[in-house]
Amino acid sequence: MSRIDDLIAQHCPDGVEHRMLRDIAHYSPERVSADSLDESSFVGVDNLIADKGGKVPASYRPNSAMVTSYNEGDVLIGNIRPYLKKIWLADNAGGCSGDVLAVRLSSEFQDRVDSPFLYYVLSSDAFFTYNMQNAKGAKMPRGSKDAILKYRIPLPPLEVQREIVRVLDLFQSLEAELEAELEARRRQYAHYRDSLLDFTERGGVRWMTLGEIAVLEYGFTAAAADEGDLRYVRITDIDAGGKLVAGSDKFVESTPESDRYRLSAGDVLVARTGASFGKSVLIESNLEAVFASFLIRLRSDREIVNPQFLWHFAQSGAYWAQARKLVSVGGQPQFNGNVLSRVVIPVPSLEDQQEIVAILDKFDALVNDLSVGLPAELAARRMQYEYYRDRLLTFEEAA
Repeated sequence: MSRIDDLIAQHCPDGVEHRMLRDIAHYSPERVSADSLDESSFVGVDNLIADKGGKVPASYRPNSAMVTSYNEGDVLIGNIRPYLKKIWLADNAGGCSGDVLAVRLSSEFQDRVDSPFLYYVLSSDAFFTYNMQNAKGAKMPRGSKDAILKYRIPLPPLEVQREIVRVLDLFQSLEAELEAELEARRRQYAHYRDSLLDFTERGGVRWMTLGEIAVLEYGFTAAAADEGDLRYVRITDIDAGGKLVAGSDKFVESTPESDRYRLSAGDVLVARTGASFGKSVLIESNLEAVFASFLIRLRSDREIVNPQFLWHFAQSGAYWAQARKLVSVGGQPQFNGNVLSRVVIPVPSLEDQQEIVAILDKFDALVNDLSVGLPAELAARRMQYEYYRDRLLTFEEAA
């Protein structure tokens, strides 16, 4: 950071000017015909990616004849549920829905502020915290357009802005390379796991349904609370890698009724509804916890199947091929106990199961364990990026 420090010492040793966003930018006032847009030029809030992930092509068309126009260099912000941190620096021109704000530099500030610098300021955690503090609505909060325009923006000299953008771009580039490598490793692991669990042309196994090798039970129906005796494990507590999210923000009281649903080491929980249907998690140690009603607990017969083997199978292509054929698809996919009990699983000897588990556990750790391998490196890089981003975007305000 020495070059940036030198530039600050040279150009603004006594602090920098801060202005409200409304002083240097405005929301796009222009409109564009929806008929002129396609999946790459229309931006709805649904195709902005959470956590500052940019955007993906739109999967639907605008529902009105005219929409807000945006230009290359505008900063687009998802205005529903600001805590999702949806933001994108436009690299093309197009149109966006009413739930997306298109922030455009005013003409008189275009030679004083670089749009990538403005993007980094508005993608900071400080901005999104401010946005949530001023949002309106409980179930579906929306950012306050007036409050957003009052957010204060530092205005260091252009040379300083561009050096900050260069450094932050470099961090993001390095992070993207690690993400691409990790994704490639995960695809490799999935292919190897599916091959290892494919017994269609191998002997020495029994084929049994989940209903034959496990007791299936729906979870506890209760209003989650901020405090209580027992952690309340919900669908949202299962991450993309099939792991239990650390900690919890919801609890229930211990009662004779809730105690029926206590979790034990070796239980496998399966999501039974919504976009997350079928995803599963292995409870690896005893918890003071119960599981919620939109989950199904599989408590396997350990004389037949190793719970870790069952969980690995529940990540495999063979499992998902059956799940997608069996699930009902009315409004949202529904994966009930009767359906889940019909999924067929190969059951080799317990010795063979343990050998397979030992192999797959090692691969799983390499691609999903935040304490080792690429996930640990990526987590460290993100923490480093966040630290330097916050440091680089914090300036003493000039008197």
